[in-house]
Amino acid sequence: MVEVVAALIWNKGKFLICQRPAHKARALLWEFVGGKVEPGETKEQALIRECREELAVSLSVGDVFLDVTHEYPDITIHLTLFNAVITDGIPQKLEHNDIRWISPAEIPLYDFCPADTEILKRITEVYNG
Repeated sequence: MVEVVAALIWNKGKFLICQRPAHKARALLWEFVGGKVEPGETKEQALIRECREELAVSLSVGDVFLDVTHEYPDITIHLTLFNAVITDGIPQKLEHNDIRWISPAEIPLYDFCPADTEILKRITEVYNG
């Protein structure tokens, strides 16, 4: 089981999603920014590092929005999604194919990684009433 962290970052009613690069597993699917927790890191430290590496932003990490376990054919992940706020910087495409700010109503327009299905359902319930 691989520990993975991701950030739910809001700005004016929209949240940040990132499109995976074409050369990686689950190519061109959309996801939340984040990545694997390295040995010796807390989940929060891992999330701050990943956002710095992938988007060139600094984060303030809040509480856990949701955590899920998902089995892919090649890997099983335990994904913890944190509420987070960008404290410095503007998101840059350092690793991803694309980045977008979308509203909960726009979720069906994007193909997300299967691990995010339950999270997206919860976002829709919480923010679309």
